[in-house]
Amino acid sequence: MITDWGGVLTNPIVETVETWLAADGIDRASYATVMRKWIQQAYNDSAEVSPIRALERGECSLEEFELALASELVLLDGGPVLAAGLLERMWAGSVLDQAMMDTIAKLHETGVPTALLSNSWGSNYPRELFPGLFDVVVISAEVGMRKPEPRIFQHAAELLRLQPEQCVFIDDIQANIAAAEQLGFTGVLHSDAAATAERLAQLFG
Repeated sequence: MITDWGGVLTNPIVETVETWLAADGIDRASYATVMRKWIQQAYNDSAEVSPIRALERGECSLEEFELALASELVLLDGGPVLAAGLLERMWAGSVLDQAMMDTIAKLHETGVPTALLSNSWGSNYPRELFPGLFDVVVISAEVGMRKPEPRIFQHAAELLRLQPEQCVFIDDIQANIAAAEQLGFTGVLHSDAAATAERLAQLFG
């Protein structure tokens, strides 16, 4: 079982972002405009420069990304957005989904090989919890590749010493599920803890 982090083992990312926008007083339209463009760049196959792709691959620093994003945003009062610490503030509202954590921990405890496969926007993971959840941890910026690139899925499976056909992959982004399924993984598109737990029960018994 291989799972994403943000939006699967935490509350939905949209909730976290909305909390940050409100707390910092950022104009939501300015955020939506830049994210729409950057996400499209990150998930197409062109050579177009993509700040998100660079961040998730570890090809730019957190500070460089924060400066780039802050320059595209504006406060509700028209003022500039503080770049320093932007990502820390963005993820401050992230909350662990205890039901999903319990589901993954139970699989891990019963001997199902488990892995984390996460596109990283910083290093704010509660790594002290990892031993009780995962046999393998793959963080995109630490390995220089990202979802939905085929090689990162293959890398995670190889670390588990399994073939893709032997692996279930959970994510909240359809493009990542589609990429994994093309390689032979069984995809589970996460929407809520109860539905995902039910699907995992069907798959693992």
